[in-house]
Amino acid sequence: MAERPAAQSAHPLARVEDAVATLAALGVILLPLAEVVLRRLFDTGIPGAAPFTSHLTLVVGLAGAAIAARQGKLLAMATGTLLPAGAMQDAAKALSALVGSAVATVLAFGGVRLLQVHREAAKPIALGVPVWVADLAFPIAFGLIALRLVWQASPRLWVRAGVALGIAAGAWISQHPQILDGAPAWPGIAILVLAAVAGMPIFALLGGAAVFLFLAQGDSPANAIIGSYDQLTSTDLPALPLFTLAGFLLAEGRASERLLRLFRACFGWMPGGTAVVTAALCAFFTVFTGGSGVTILALGGLLLPALLADKYRESFSLGLLTASGSLGLLFPPALPLILYGIVAGVAIGDLFLGGLLPGLVMLTFLALLGVREGIVSGSGRTPFHLRAAVSAVWRAKWELLMPIVILGSLFAGATTVQSAALVALYTLVVQRVVQRELTSFGDLRRVVSAAIAVIGGVLVILAVAVGFTTYLIDAQVPARMVDWVQANIHSAALFLLALNVFLIIVGCLMDIFSAIVVVVPLIVPIARVYGIDPVHLGVIFIANLELGYLTPPVGLNLFLSSYRFNKPVLQIARASLPMLGVLAAGVLLITYVPWLTTGLLDLLGRTQP
Repeated sequence: MAERPAAQSAHPLARVEDAVATLAALGVILLPLAEVVLRRLFDTGIPGAAPFTSHLTLVVGLAGAAIAARQGKLLAMATGTLLPAGAMQDAAKALSALVGSAVATVLAFGGVRLLQVHREAAKPIALGVPVWVADLAFPIAFGLIALRLVWQASPRLWVRAGVALGIAAGAWISQHPQILDGAPAWPGIAILVLAAVAGMPIFALLGGAAVFLFLAQGDSPANAIIGSYDQLTSTDLPALPLFTLAGFLLAEGRASERLLRLFRACFGWMPGGTAVVTAALCAFFTVFTGGSGVTILALGGLLLPALLADKYRESFSLGLLTASGSLGLLFPPALPLILYGIVAGVAIGDLFLGGLLPGLVMLTFLALLGVREGIVSGSGRTPFHLRAAVSAVWRAKWELLMPIVILGSLFAGATTVQSAALVALYTLVVQRVVQRELTSFGDLRRVVSAAIAVIGGVLVILAVAVGFTTYLIDAQVPARMVDWVQANIHSAALFLLALNVFLIIVGCLMDIFSAIVVVVPLIVPIARVYGIDPVHLGVIFIANLELGYLTPPVGLNLFLSSYRFNKPVLQIARASLPMLGVLAAGVLLITYVPWLTTGLLDLLGRTQP
């Protein structure tokens, strides 16, 4: 995630954005829960609860994208930020903002066209509320993103004026699409790739590619955004912002300290106990915060001193923290599992069950490396005392109940969205009322804004990737890939090996959310030919992308750890190599022993046909 200096949130527009996003998020929490309560107690419900929840999620996602742009947190490739300060970095920022603002402007005009289509069709959400009211979020959000990309390009007004030509170019292309009819798309895509390398947000790369591809075949650039409405109002999508909000609320207080005390009291007596605790704690937080970035940045300052104090080598400690940052992505309710289920059309509950044992395999492999390090280095241990363990369990009881709330609600028949709403409300009440670590509504607004910015950065990619994927399907790219693979790879085992290599490379070059929305539609039809279980494929996909976070030279965790611990990237990469090898072995085991994924599903009779 490429971060730039955050804009001041004291501006009236920023307060309005935060208020709209917060109210929409509260609606996404309360509507599913109110529906469940009313149906269970009074055999009635709220008319239109489900469609209203879906459309509020659309508002949360697009408002979050605008907030992410305001805070400089739109997901981008890390390459632009690695340039040395000076003329080269300034030129890269200007180029990325110029091209990014042009794409955002085209998408804003596409949003206007989408609004017009729905208004002419008089399509309602429910209770007579028209869909076009929610559609307003498209042009407003993309318009604000375009303006903010220009404003953040440079502190120099003359540079901003030059970059603003991107907005003019985007508006002109939107009004004169015929100018590129029949022209080759590759020059435009080449410019987009160059701008992405310079630091342009990933949504602009995907959305811009769709725009140029549609223009080249004589279609409206609005096609790049038209399909976004259906994607952002899909039934299971509200679970994404809800679980993300729960994770940010959890990370806000001293939950990490309570859980560290608990894990050390229970497992610190083992050889390598602190290393095992570190891996487990990082996995726990990654499950709820949605990605390795938050875990490394939030827990690094707490866990690195703990490891060094117990006499673990610095290189091992750095590598362990770098690897542990992405460990929890296979455990429910990790966001990549939810997003994969939405994109691939796989039951999210099945993915939750399928990821449990593979997630434990990856965690166990890394923990065993920690045990070995503890034995070799003679690191310190924490003697086990029953009273201390019981006290630590009691202090961390509210955090420990979170997985029980999630899994218990799912097994009790709640939908994924209802379970997510329940855990979000549970975490909010615990942090605000029980623990009192959110001392004011200002704190609450700040945390909600931070969570919505993260989810907005993800959902805006999901929104624009629809157009790109639609073009690929229309151009029969997946069918051609199936034909080529069948002609050259004749066994499922060889296909899975090639898939592992491919996904590790993808995991190096793209963040996990972009990889899911772009690559999954291409891979699923090929895997179906080889008879690979769709849940097993999803687990393989996420496990390999976990590995990609660690893979030199551009694995995202390497840069995050370098930033957090103020160490050279090469030093972090060398320290992470043993962990990379161990986790690669875990990925191969998960790949070639499908029972690890499907065993629980078979036991419960939920194996996909």
